[in-house]
Amino acid sequence: MLTVLTVSTLFLTVCILALGLAVFVLARQIGVLHERLAPIGLQPVLAGLQVGQAIPQLTARTVQDTPFRIGGTNPDGRPMLLMFVSADCPICKHALPFAQSVTQANNIDLVLVGEGEVAALVAMANRTALNGVPLLISNELLLLMQIGRLPTMVVLSQDGVITARDVASNRREIETLVATLPQARLPQIKESLHAAV
Repeated sequence: MLTVLTVSTLFLTVCILALGLAVFVLARQIGVLHERLAPIGLQPVLAGLQVGQAIPQLTARTVQDTPFRIGGTNPDGRPMLLMFVSADCPICKHALPFAQSVTQANNIDLVLVGEGEVAALVAMANRTALNGVPLLISNELLLLMQIGRLPTMVVLSQDGVITARDVASNRREIETLVATLPQARLPQIKESLHAAV
């Protein structure tokens, strides 16, 4: 009887220690995930092309290896939102649906610009629902913009002039950047006038 009691006590002690270790490991992992997915807020931009400057015309390649012209006047007559992403950026994956929704609502072309290895970007394009959004590979554009943090968003007017540039990770921040476009301000002004009447 004493042997059974001793064995069961040892077994319960080992189980409690194992559960304590499991809780510690899970708590640490949850902390890491929370830090990665937390909103990062607006960040200062220090290098590269800035607001008011035009992106020169250049031809990039999509991950499907088709040419894609960027810069200058958009032939579609619409503004463009460039979203700089990488395959291993969890905040980029979190912000992409917001960027797609905001650009669709405001009739803006969304273009992703990948940073990192081409194979990883191709794999990201294959496993992510891009819904026809082009994913570009362009070292020239990355050098022109000097992107430091991801996901950096660059808003271009119809004629290729940068109207806003910043890191954005949620819908409100993306809408704030898009609101710098001239035609994006008109609906907001009309809504405020209608509410005042």
